[in-house]
Amino acid sequence: MGVLVAVRGWLECDDRQLAQVREIVGQDDPDRTYSGGWAFPPRQYNFVNWVFFGAQMRAQSVDRFLDRLRHVARIPASDEDEDLIRGLFLVSHEVDGMSEWQVRDGTVVIRAASEAYQFLDE
Repeated sequence: MGVLVAVRGWLECDDRQLAQVREIVGQDDPDRTYSGGWAFPPRQYNFVNWVFFGAQMRAQSVDRFLDRLRHVARIPASDEDEDLIRGLFLVSHEVDGMSEWQVRDGTVVIRAASEAYQFLDE
């Protein structure tokens, strides 16, 4: 079956950015990717929109997902606050262990995950 990787996390964005996120992740063919792992709450509250992702995927699909996430991270600010998209993903690789992907400052920063999150891999 191959090596599996669990990817779970969320993004925070404004209304215009949300529309662009939908467009970017909607470009994937749902029969060939893990695009079904994206969840957009039907009703957003207050001033921040939320987008969630959760899927267990084959290791060879992680690079494609990361490329898509980097594309999302580069969406420019669209309001006077100049806030870029922010988010956090925990990525559990069966062989390489857990990493933390921080979506911030227009990029995806990858680093080792805190041991506090290891319970997710038990």
